[in-house]
Amino acid sequence: MAQHAAETNPARLGPVKREETWQRLGEETFDLVVIGGGVVGAGTALDAATRGLRVALVEARDLASGTSSRSSKLFHGGLRYLEQLEFGLVREALRERELMLTTIAPHLVKPVSFLYPLTHRVWERPYTAAGLLMYDTMGGARSVPGQKHLTRAGALRMVPALKRSALIGGIRYYDAQSDDARHTMTVARTAAHYGAVVRTSTQVVGFLREADRVSGVRVRDVEDGRETEIAAAAVINCTGVWTDELQRLSGGRGRFRVRASKGVHIVVPRDRIVSESGMILRTEKSVLFVIPWGNHWIVGTTDTDWELDLAHPAATKHDIDYILEHVNTVLATPLTHDDIEGVYAGLRPLLAGESEETSKLSREHAVARVAPGLVAIAGGKYTTYRVMAADAVDAAAVDLPGRSQPSITDKVPLLGADGYHALVNQADHLAAEHGLHPYRVRHLLDRYGSLVHEVLASAEGRPELLKPIEHAPDYLGVEVVYAASHEGALHLEDVLARRTRISIEYAHRGVDCAEQVATLVGEVLGWSPETVKHEIEVYRARVDAERKSQSQPSDEAADALRSAAPEARAGIVEPVS
Repeated sequence: MAQHAAETNPARLGPVKREETWQRLGEETFDLVVIGGGVVGAGTALDAATRGLRVALVEARDLASGTSSRSSKLFHGGLRYLEQLEFGLVREALRERELMLTTIAPHLVKPVSFLYPLTHRVWERPYTAAGLLMYDTMGGARSVPGQKHLTRAGALRMVPALKRSALIGGIRYYDAQSDDARHTMTVARTAAHYGAVVRTSTQVVGFLREADRVSGVRVRDVEDGRETEIAAAAVINCTGVWTDELQRLSGGRGRFRVRASKGVHIVVPRDRIVSESGMILRTEKSVLFVIPWGNHWIVGTTDTDWELDLAHPAATKHDIDYILEHVNTVLATPLTHDDIEGVYAGLRPLLAGESEETSKLSREHAVARVAPGLVAIAGGKYTTYRVMAADAVDAAAVDLPGRSQPSITDKVPLLGADGYHALVNQADHLAAEHGLHPYRVRHLLDRYGSLVHEVLASAEGRPELLKPIEHAPDYLGVEVVYAASHEGALHLEDVLARRTRISIEYAHRGVDCAEQVATLVGEVLGWSPETVKHEIEVYRARVDAERKSQSQPSDEAADALRSAAPEARAGIVEPVS
């Protein structure tokens, strides 16, 4: 009975569900088809499903496989937008941050402190304090502590890693952070829980039309090559940096253009920077964050135009040197290339004007009904995904039969949020019950929330699954099994790069544990020994290509090496137009 109940759980994105969703896509008529499994697409599917609409979400690769797994991992108001007088953007983002911390995802989104080092006497402290006071009064301090002023000695006690000459004092303030890929996947699973049909490895290869309107999409299962047509009253293009490509495929002209901007981050061990707080540092062009991340620090980011492979943006030696050079201006013990455990590069989908001279690249989002039955949304930032999603569904409402209900996602907790706080208090009991260390249970609670019972149930009768993965001891074997059975992981890469963050948290980048993880995934997905071997080879080739690209001087040289690696999803067509 328990097995059957698990199979009928709508939020269980496993192999049985995958076949069922394929049949549903071809047989049912939907109100909305959402293209793109990043945070905006997943959020749009959740928004529509909780309004009572019939929704299908299709993603060519994996949930969060693009920009939404490669961010700075912050839910933040955007302190620097205050300087640009973007008060509306900051207020909106701070409200979203508070909703995440208190209602929507308290298990996944946590407060994080930052030190803002002061370097100029007289004017800088009151100027920065005034900005942070606005930040706090706009909603920043309702769910996190307010700003705290520090002398130089106080700042150095908080961050001993800083050079004494790097600051004259400091101000500590709070923002929030989250594992972006895990958050996006949980949004998608929550959409499925409320009735959305969610399917990855399902690429849109054409648009259906009735007279002058878009009436659905043609999709291909990139795992086995099957194709089907999905009928819908409206289609929403939530593909981020692929927005223009999908627009061309639809045969229409977009109302806005999207330009890809590459942002690179490096990951270093926690002991390389002695500090009890993150840091935000000014650069000549932007800001550089030093963000606590478990046993690591994430340091970034860069901001450069990218016009090459959209699926696999490559970090160059120049990008990495830029980050090291800027962070080392303030560190007493400089970071070196040898300290780096992980590197990742992502693409921001920035809105660009029609002409180069007048274009103002913006982090604000735009939504447009580009043709009857087709809406596109782009721009924005991770923090405001829920607002973007609501705007996209509102824009599509004109094509939907009947009157659309208003958005309610500000009141809808993500899966795992309900009961989370009580379970944190019960962590010691839960640990004793399963023979785990309490810190391990807290780690699981901050990744799964109240779904932790479902995760641990996957180890029933298999106590070995509650042991750490041999070369990635932050994670348990049961987490790998659960990723394949419940979280929609279809390839080794999905587990190592997104369901866990092994690919950026260990110097071996997942290579040393690839065999153990692939074997566990293969048990769930029914892989043959040949498939297990192939998945390991493809993943190792990816890591090798990334390592080599990160020693190259230019984007072109790095891209040539990175894009030569084999795709985990060999059936992907790129570009689709």
